[in-house]
Amino acid sequence: QVHPVESGGGVVQAGGSLRLSCAASGRTFSDYALAWFRQAPGKEREFVARISWKGGTTDYADSVKGRFTISRDNAKNTMYLQMNSLKPEDTAVYYCAADQRYKLYKYDYWGQGTQVTVSS
Repeated sequence: QVHPVESGGGVVQAGGSLRLSCAASGRTFSDYALAWFRQAPGKEREFVARISWKGGTTDYADSVKGRFTISRDNAKNTMYLQMNSLKPEDTAVYYCAADQRYKLYKYDYWGQGTQVTVSS
């Protein structure tokens, strides 16, 4: 098993930046593909970005493409989400997820989430 823990959320003005981190303890970090999801109030959880085991492949939701960058440092057992040009509609709880398969849905392991609030 792997246990993801998110950090780095906060309140930022529209147009600003934040960097989220996801640290994972447990089994070998590089055995897992990783992803970020988010859930806004009253909405379903949605996919944001994913990254393959060594970081060579990434995918993004259309809504964040060009603004967000996902990356990982396997030596530090940590994944990142650099969020630039933030918009009020990016306000949500952001979750880190891990799975041994590189996929869009139904990840096996989840963090508790970190709140991101973008003010207009």
